[in-house]
Amino acid sequence: MKTHSAHFYPFIPAGGVGSRLWPLSRADAPKFLLDLTGSGHSLLRSTYDRLIDLSSDSVMVITGRTHAQAVKQQLPECTDTDLVLEPSPKDSGAAIGLASAIISLRDPEAIIGSFAADHVVEPTEEFHRVVEEAVVTAASGRIVTIGITPTSPSTGFGYIRASENLNIEEAPSALKVEDFVEKPDEDTARAYVRSGHYTWNAGMFVAPAQLLLKHLQANQPELHDGIMEIARAWDTDQRDEAMDRVWPSLPKIAIDYAVAEPAAAAGDVAMVPASFTWDDVGDFAAISRLNRAVNVDEVAVIGKNKRVMTDNASGIVASDTSRIVALIGVEDIVVVDTPDALLVTTQEHAQRVKNAVNSLKENGETDVL
Repeated sequence: MKTHSAHFYPFIPAGGVGSRLWPLSRADAPKFLLDLTGSGHSLLRSTYDRLIDLSSDSVMVITGRTHAQAVKQQLPECTDTDLVLEPSPKDSGAAIGLASAIISLRDPEAIIGSFAADHVVEPTEEFHRVVEEAVVTAASGRIVTIGITPTSPSTGFGYIRASENLNIEEAPSALKVEDFVEKPDEDTARAYVRSGHYTWNAGMFVAPAQLLLKHLQANQPELHDGIMEIARAWDTDQRDEAMDRVWPSLPKIAIDYAVAEPAAAAGDVAMVPASFTWDDVGDFAAISRLNRAVNVDEVAVIGKNKRVMTDNASGIVASDTSRIVALIGVEDIVVVDTPDALLVTTQEHAQRVKNAVNSLKENGETDVL
């Protein structure tokens, strides 16, 4: 990396279940722990490998305590001091805030980078170049988000509206952010894409840790004070006591509301547009699109079971049973076969899998979640 790299510390918030990928993704095996692209590595492992060469030290991971063992198995190089285990889910404000606080106390000049554990990014070289621009921009005193050029008028993402170029010498693409926009309806999304002034908000942030914490203190003082108390105890033998005592009382709020939106209103946010390909692997249609495993005709096959037979069929099969799966005369089908749950849908309706998960919760069928 270029200037300021000696103070860059990326970290990985690894949370969420990925309910649109049920029954492949479960509470005890969320999507970031799975290989969903046929690469031979989980999404978490791939994210860690993508970031480690950018870091001036190590890469911190923030995840739930229930995933501690699995994360340690996948990332044996991640030390206990760089593995933040949440006692309970608190949304991204607490996770990103605490990681930033810990790092800021270790290095007051730190620039942090927050990158989700379950995204697919290619190629790595171009990702590194964009992050380098973001680090330089952050060093100028701004919170920086990486904007994804929309490929469709998606209603599933928030949007970023940017304006003039900031004329930063080593970050020629950096733009001033005017505001963040919530997930729009379809007509509004189409207007955003046509305008050319909006990018998808992928939740990637690069920022001076002290500036991020300053905005957190101004907008969420209770959350700020709580995470700072935990952070001050982090590199001591009081870490677990402070976490168990303070964490349950922290407000639950997304980093967008706690920091990004008010910081943008104050003129402190910039955006660097992504020139790499990006996918949040949000549903089974995405897995079919991204999968690099061996295909049977036009059917992508992932999972332990490769006993799939097809006849004039297309789609995706994810199977962890020993059953033969035969697809005949069906298009864009999605079949997920596990020992205790079977999902059959189409790629067109892949986003609706979350509705099935909600129904299972309401009916008390939590043993399969």
